[in-house]
Amino acid sequence: MSEALRYSVLEYVYRDAGNWKTHGAVLLSRFDEGADGAVRCCLDWGGQFVPEQVGLPALQAIHWHEHGDGPSDLDHAFHEFLALREATVSEVRSLVASSSIEQVLAQFAVAARRWDVRRSWHLADELLWQ
Repeated sequence: MSEALRYSVLEYVYRDAGNWKTHGAVLLSRFDEGADGAVRCCLDWGGQFVPEQVGLPALQAIHWHEHGDGPSDLDHAFHEFLALREATVSEVRSLVASSSIEQVLAQFAVAARRWDVRRSWHLADELLWQ
């Protein structure tokens, strides 16, 4: 892939308290070799973050659809960061770029180690169910 057409993929997973997992990936314009390390410095225990706080889609609704259930007491707001790496040609063709790598890195830097579950739509819905 030419230098001008390089993209990144941010991979993450939602894992409920029962250890059921749903994987997600977003395509970001541009690539930066140091980006993975920069994100890892911002994460909470075990590589956790709240995706809505950094403009990424939460994976709970996909999780419920894939596993055939709805919200339960096993759900929470945190997602686990897996990697930020260069996108493959097939990923560039199949995913739509949602943001730039610079925007995402800036949002992670602002949220660094101050992850707020109140920013999650899941938590807001959970409070309405009670």
